[in-house]
Amino acid sequence: MTPPNFRTFDLNLLRVFDEVMAERSLTRAAQNLSLTQPAVSNALRRLRDSLGDELVRRNGAAMEPTPRALALWPTVRESLRQLQGSLAPSTFAPAEADDSFVLAMADATAAELLPGLLRILEAEAPGVSLHVLPLASRDPRKLLEDETLDLAVGFFPAVLADLAARAQVGKGIPYAHHRLYDGHYVCAMRRGHPLAAGTLTLDQFCAARHMLVSFSGRSFGFIDEALALIQRKRQVALTVNQFFTAGHIAAQTDLLTVLPQHFAHAIGSTDVLEQRPLPFEVPAVHVDALWHRRMESSPAHLWLRQTVARVAAKAYALAD
Repeated sequence: MTPPNFRTFDLNLLRVFDEVMAERSLTRAAQNLSLTQPAVSNALRRLRDSLGDELVRRNGAAMEPTPRALALWPTVRESLRQLQGSLAPSTFAPAEADDSFVLAMADATAAELLPGLLRILEAEAPGVSLHVLPLASRDPRKLLEDETLDLAVGFFPAVLADLAARAQVGKGIPYAHHRLYDGHYVCAMRRGHPLAAGTLTLDQFCAARHMLVSFSGRSFGFIDEALALIQRKRQVALTVNQFFTAGHIAAQTDLLTVLPQHFAHAIGSTDVLEQRPLPFEVPAVHVDALWHRRMESSPAHLWLRQTVARVAAKAYALAD
């Protein structure tokens, strides 16, 4: 096979190839490139003809890359990234910016991070605005893909496991993440609750009536999963979708609830809520920032990610 003539080779085909490899979908690649699906299919055909390789094959609803495509993709992606970085503005001036960012996070995370974020915006980027949406899912990838969100902050174990699995078999990874902090949870109850008198035991915890915070509405959360591992369970009498709601109700009833360790302090409820360590082992909750890789080379988005990480590091250093 004669190698393609670089002087006449259409470099736009490599951009299409990169998107198809990242998304493993002609439809999503077309959306990202603002092209029609037939246009993407035609570009892929031309690239196949030029390189003498099928590059991707359809496997059900997904596109499966050939060994040649897998070998070629890292070089193409890095080259495109370097080119985009050279052509795009190389700096972001917060003091002069008027960007608007959309973030999604749980109310407990917002209570911890937003005060610090707003202080930075007031001091360093007064023209920048934030729109914060409630985190209604443990998998916000669709919202990031649709550009509804710039950044999601939360506990995404299934997403990170899927990204790691895709990386191991050479599949496209269109999302990136950064660990912000490890969260820990406590049992919260009203001041004067009968169980607040001493050490909370496992039997007392399981015998009590509980309130579960669930973004999705499911009545079985990670606390219930931890209890199941030791062959125990609790009675969930109420399910709500916000930590603030759970704290407010727990302060006025005999229901127990499980809240992030620093949440009561963040919302000023330490005078009405008691906190006790959980009487069983619960793994730390890893809180990550998650974003679409198409934003990686944006100086403005880089500033956003770095600022969120900076605020998170300071907030949890002070809290601990």
